[in-house]
Amino acid sequence: MPLPLLVPTPEARCGYIIIIMAIYWCTEVIPLAVTALLPAVLFPLFNVLESKKVCMQYLKDTNMLFVGGLIMAVAVEHWNLHKRIALRVLLTVGVKPALLMLGFMGVTAFLSMWISNTATTAMMVPIVQAVLDQMSSSEQDVTPSESTFGHVNTISEPENKTTLAVDKSNSAEVDYQKEDERAKKKINKGMTLCVCYAASIGGTATLTGTGPNLVLKGQMNQLFPDNGDILNFASWFGFAFPNMILMLVLAWFWLQFSFMGFNFRKTWGCGTQRTDKEKSALNVLKAEYDKLGPISFAEFNLLLLFTLLVILWFTRDPGFIPGWATVAFNKDKEYVTDATVALFVALLLFIVPSTKPRCGFGSQRSSLKEPFLPPPLLDWKVVQKKMPWSIVLLLGGGFALAHGSEASGLSKWLGNQMTPLHTIPPWSISVVLSLVIAVFTECTSNVATATLFLPVFATLSQSIEVNPLYIMVPCTLSSSFAFMLPVATPPNAIVFSYGHLRVSDMAKTGIVMNIIGVLCVTLAINSWGRAMFHLDTFPSWANATLG
Repeated sequence: MPLPLLVPTPEARCGYIIIIMAIYWCTEVIPLAVTALLPAVLFPLFNVLESKKVCMQYLKDTNMLFVGGLIMAVAVEHWNLHKRIALRVLLTVGVKPALLMLGFMGVTAFLSMWISNTATTAMMVPIVQAVLDQMSSSEQDVTPSESTFGHVNTISEPENKTTLAVDKSNSAEVDYQKEDERAKKKINKGMTLCVCYAASIGGTATLTGTGPNLVLKGQMNQLFPDNGDILNFASWFGFAFPNMILMLVLAWFWLQFSFMGFNFRKTWGCGTQRTDKEKSALNVLKAEYDKLGPISFAEFNLLLLFTLLVILWFTRDPGFIPGWATVAFNKDKEYVTDATVALFVALLLFIVPSTKPRCGFGSQRSSLKEPFLPPPLLDWKVVQKKMPWSIVLLLGGGFALAHGSEASGLSKWLGNQMTPLHTIPPWSISVVLSLVIAVFTECTSNVATATLFLPVFATLSQSIEVNPLYIMVPCTLSSSFAFMLPVATPPNAIVFSYGHLRVSDMAKTGIVMNIIGVLCVTLAINSWGRAMFHLDTFPSWANATLG
C-alpha cells in the first residue's frame, strides 16, 4: 500500500497494480480470470491509462486466434475424433510395456498440440486405466500357487519335511507376489505420469497449443509492433516441434528408466510372444475402438476442415517462400493473420453439415414437405458450454498489463535498472531465467507466469541489447514445464486423482523433467533457433521501441 503514496509517479502506481495482481494470481484468492479484469478498473482509477485504451486490449488479434483454435478443439471433442485417433495409434503401436508407454505419450502429445492439455489428459487417462486394470485382472487368473507352488508331495516324505516344504513354498509365493505387486505399482505410476507429462510437452509445439505461447505472441505484437510477424504459426512450429520431439523422447527414456528399467526382453518384448495380460490389454483397446463404429459423415467433414486449417496456417506466411496471404493481398500491410484463418474455419464448422443432406423429392415427397436441412457440425450451445472463456480474459489482462507498463514508463525504468547485466553472457541469463520460471510455474498458473514475466524479460533484452526472442522464447516454453506438483497444472491434478501416485513420486520424477526441459530449450534456442530467428543480431524493431 505505501508504494503509490510514498512514490507518487505513474511508474510506481503501475508497479503497485502489477504487484497486487501477481499476489492474487499466486494465491488465487479470487479466480484468475477475475484478477485479469483488475487493469480495466485500476488503471483508470490510478491515472495510468484511459479506460477505452485498457479495454481494447482484451480482444486483440491474438485473443481471436485463441478463440478460433478453441472452437475447432471443441468440435473435435464433441465428435470424439480425438478418441478415434488415439485408439487407432495405440492399436498400431502395440501393447509391450515400453511401446505402450511410447504410444500413450505420442498420442497425448499430438492431441494436446491442437486441443487443450486438460481435455487431452481427461480423455487419455481413463483409457490408460482400463488397459492397466485389464492387465492386472489377467495376471490374477493364473497365480503362482496354482502354477508353481501349488503341489507338494506329502506321501513319501516325513511329516516335518512336508511341513518344511510347505513353509518354503508359501514363503517363496509371498516374496513373488510382493515383488510382482511392486513392479505392477511402478508400471501404473509410469503409465499415468507419462500422460500428464506428454500433455504439457505436446502443448508447446504449436502456437495455439497452450496459453503461454499465445501470451508471447500477443506481447511481441504489443511491445514490438514492427517485428514483421516474426512469430506466426509456421515459424513457431518449425522451432518448437523438434524441441517437443526431443523432450518427448528423453522423457520416455527417463520414465522407462524410473519405473520399468531397461530389461529389453521384459519391457520391449524382444524375441518374445505376447503374454496373456498383453492380449487382454489389446482386446480392451479393440473393444473401445469398435464402440466408435465406422467413421461417420460428421467426423470425415471435421477431419477435412481440421486439415484445411493446418494447411492454411502453414502456407499463409511460411517465411522461406512467399505465402498465399502475401501473394493474394497487399504485401505492405498484414491484412490476413493466423487469427483470420482460425475464425474462417471456425465459421465453417457452423455451416458444414454433420449428416448427409436429403432433399424431399420423389418417393419422399409425401413424408417431407420441405427440404431437409441437416444440423451443422457445431452448435453454439455446445461452444458456450465447453469454451474456456476464462483463458481469453486471462490473455487480455496480460496484454493490458503490458500496455500499461509501457504507457506509464515502468518498462523504461526497469530497463535502466537492468543495464549492468550487459556484462553477463546472454545464454547464461536465458538458462537462469528459464530455471526460475520452471520453478515459479509449479506454484501458479502457466498463463499467469508468462503474463507477469514476459514484459520484464522484453525490457531486460532491450536494456542489454539482445534479441528479445533469445530470452522470451525459452522462458515461455519453461512456463509450461510444470512437472513436479499435482497442483501445478490441471493434467497433473487429473492424473494424481486416480490414486496411483504420491506427491513424492511426482516431485522426484518432475525435478529431473524440469532439468531435461530447460536443457532441451537451451539447446534448441542456441542451435536451430539462432538461425531461424536471427538471434545473433539486435533487431531494429526492438531498438526502435527502446528509443
